[in-house]
Amino acid sequence: MKYSDDNYQCNIISLYDSLKQLRQNNVIAYPTESVFGLGCDPDNKSAVMKLIQLKNRCIKKGFILVAANYHQLKPYLLEDKISILHKKKFFSLWPGHTTLLLPAKHTIPYWLVGNSSLIAVRITNHSLLKKLCLNFGKPIISTSANITGSLPCRTKKDFFQQFGNKIQLLTGKLGVKKNPSNIINILTGEIIRHG
Repeated sequence: MKYSDDNYQCNIISLYDSLKQLRQNNVIAYPTESVFGLGCDPDNKSAVMKLIQLKNRCIKKGFILVAANYHQLKPYLLEDKISILHKKKFFSLWPGHTTLLLPAKHTIPYWLVGNSSLIAVRITNHSLLKKLCLNFGKPIISTSANITGSLPCRTKKDFFQQFGNKIQLLTGKLGVKKNPSNIINILTGEIIRHG
């Protein structure tokens, strides 16, 4: 079967409709700096379980949170464990294409951290994704749009082939980065994933 943009129009939604989907505890797809991402309200178990099922992903892996600014991340962080030097380091990297592992509050949902005491977070420099988080009023989960074991989706065709009409996609362009974000443990400096 040949694919054209017409095949995907029923899946493409506006910022307004994306926010509506998030508030109804649904999963959406959206453009990031590199690949399409999947996201939902990180604090809603029902939404997160939908995401886990869509990706066929292990709940013990945890998730990345993407935010518009540091203020949005504060409710998830154990700030008294983050030094001024650490903050200087991550503010030199943000906003940007770098995910940092930071100490997580003990009260945040287990599905965000998996078996870790750290949470993966980043502040995006993708203008549309930033706007999405600002209007939602909090971070969203950010995981690559792919079924576990498959390559992340870089085109509408890739996305449609993996997910069909199961998820709606926020209209917008991908950034210019080639790979998903770097992941760095800010406490040790260890690079967990090269982006």
